[in-house]
This record gives sequence, structure tokens and C-alpha cells, in this order.
Amino acid sequence: MRLLFLGLLAVSSAVFGQTNPEIFLMEVSNDLGEFKISNFRNITNNEGYDSQPSFSDNNTLLFAGTENGQTEIMSYYLKNNTTLRINKPTSGGEYSPQKFPNNNEIAAVRLDTTGLQRLYAYKNSTIEQGTSRILLNNLEVAYYAFHDNNRIIASVLGGNQLNLVIANLKTGEVMPYLENSGRSIHNIPNSTSVSYTAVNEDGNNDVFIVDIDDDKESYFVCQLPIGIEDHCWLNESILLLGSGARLYKYDFYGKQEWVEVANLSNYNISEISRITVSPNGKNIALVANINN
Repeated sequence: MRLLFLGLLAVSSAVFGQTNPEIFLMEVSNDLGEFKISNFRNITNNEGYDSQPSFSDNNTLLFAGTENGQTEIMSYYLKNNTTLRINKPTSGGEYSPQKFPNNNEIAAVRLDTTGLQRLYAYKNSTIEQGTSRILLNNLEVAYYAFHDNNRIIASVLGGNQLNLVIANLKTGEVMPYLENSGRSIHNIPNSTSVSYTAVNEDGNNDVFIVDIDDDKESYFVCQLPIGIEDHCWLNESILLLGSGARLYKYDFYGKQEWVEVANLSNYNISEISRITVSPNGKNIALVANINN
């Protein structure tokens, strides 16, 4: 049965949170369930908005970063510690960059100075570097994840809340799926399923799983701690999230409760917001504030 949740969620036209966050990268191991981190570093160290990281492969991290006072699509290369801009500068700002699964294009949400918010595809090749084309002309995409090269599952603006849809980039078909969704949408490693968050009756976020290739039924996983909006997957059975300066995991094959695995307060950070894991599970990128 389709899961519908009704309620109100204040959503600005930008739908993007912190004003001066930084992106931090660390190596991670989880051998025999023992969570260890190393080589923790700030990879942006930049005035302005640096957030919304996503790994395009094990060596490349995309993110929305500030350059010359404007938010652009930035690409950080782990092997040589360099950062490059992907898109040609526009009058608007680019957010939520993600690589298409099976080509070199990069998708991103563009928020124009007119208030228009649309999903675009950007070329990432030496010949047409940074040129763009609009996707889904009439849909105000806020957050999304690719299911394959043609389909995304996305939270879109709908009045004063977000609503989840399944959209086909090739045909333009949009299937409404859920009202009052959250912003955290992720592919599950070694799986054809996607996880998403939905706002429950108490105003907190629940995590659900859906396989849009199968019956499109949703299955409840767990509730995120109060006030937490984001999650990600370390592997096919372990979820991760950040709260304050700490990391927590939820293990399907363990206690099935949120357990603290790392305290990062010694790195002088706080207010972890977003978090993502490299495809091989060896690196974590997260967004946080630096304590003054």
C-alpha cells in the first residue's frame, strides 16, 4: 500500500541549510564491526557555503562550493588534493551535484536569481566542459538520487512541504509517490533499492526503502533521532548519520538501534549536517561547522 504522510514543513525556495559550512574527509574502516577513522581533514577551508557532497567514484568528490561569492559545482580529487569547478558560471547558483550513473555528465539543481529552481545536466568533458541543459522543465527538484541514467527519485517543492516523486529524465514522466518527504535520498550499496526519509506525525524523519524496479512498495527501516534529517549507507546493512560532533550507526544485523561509533569533537567541529560514503566504503565526507 502506498505510504502517505500529511503535515507541514517550512521549506524556503533555496531549501539549503547552513550559511558557512565546511566539508571534511576521513578514511574509515569497519573490520569486524570495529569502526575506526583516520586522516581527518578539511578539504574546503573556504569562506561561504560548501556542502552537499557526493562521491562520483572512489577518487572524486562532487560538492556545492563557493567561488567568487557564488555557489558552483566543484570537484575534489582525493589522490592529488585538488579542486576544480565543473560548470560554466551562471547567473544562479548550483546545488546538489551528482554524477549520472553511466556517463560523464553531472546533474545539479540550479537556483536562478529569478527564483526559478530546476534540475540541469552539465557536460564534464574537455570539449564541452560546463555546458548545460535543463531536465524536467516543470519540476522544482530540491533533492534527488539516481536510480539509473534515466530515472531519479526526488523530493520536489510542493507548497510549504517536500513531496517525493519518481521521474523519468528521458520521457519527462513524473509519478507522485509520497507527500511530506524529507531531503535525504540514497542508493543502497549492492542493491537495486533506494532509501528516503518521510516526516512522521511527530515531525521527525523515518527511513524507508523502495525498489522502483519491483513493486514500488515502501518498507520501514527505522526512525532517525529527533532533529536529524540526513543519513547514508556504509554498506548494504549499516546506516550512518552525524549529530553534533558524533557519528552513529544502525546495524540491521546488530542491535538495530543507533549506536555511537565516533566522537569528532577533538577535531573542533560541530553541527554535522550531511554525510556520504565512497562507493568502496573507505572514505566518508561530511559537512560541519568549525568551532570558533
